[in-house]
Amino acid sequence: MTLEILAVDDSPTMRDVIRLALLPEGFDVHTAEDGVHGIEVLEGLQPDAIITDINMPRLDGFGFIDAVRGTDQHRTTPILVLTTEAAPQLKERARMAGATGWIVKPFDPAKLVKALHMVAG
Repeated sequence: MTLEILAVDDSPTMRDVIRLALLPEGFDVHTAEDGVHGIEVLEGLQPDAIITDINMPRLDGFGFIDAVRGTDQHRTTPILVLTTEAAPQLKERARMAGATGWIVKPFDPAKLVKALHMVAG
């Protein structure tokens, strides 16, 4: 079964790293450059899971998670935060907003794949 993933990150390099880590594992990867673009991409997509950064322009990861959780269509879609941030209060804020998990960059691609399989099937 192919899992469909949306990766939201303002870094083109990080979007490429995520894509290159997931494509060989059979994931179908869509990308967005920030939270606003992520919401636009979600309008025509029903991903199995979402990966988002926290620090992004226009709409940060917290705002993006809030927006996603505010829709009926994506209210239960698993959301993994992939960020350089490691502060416990930020993790808790993301959890309260509706994040499913938290992975700190730099990350082990195998750990990301395993986490996605755990939350998305």
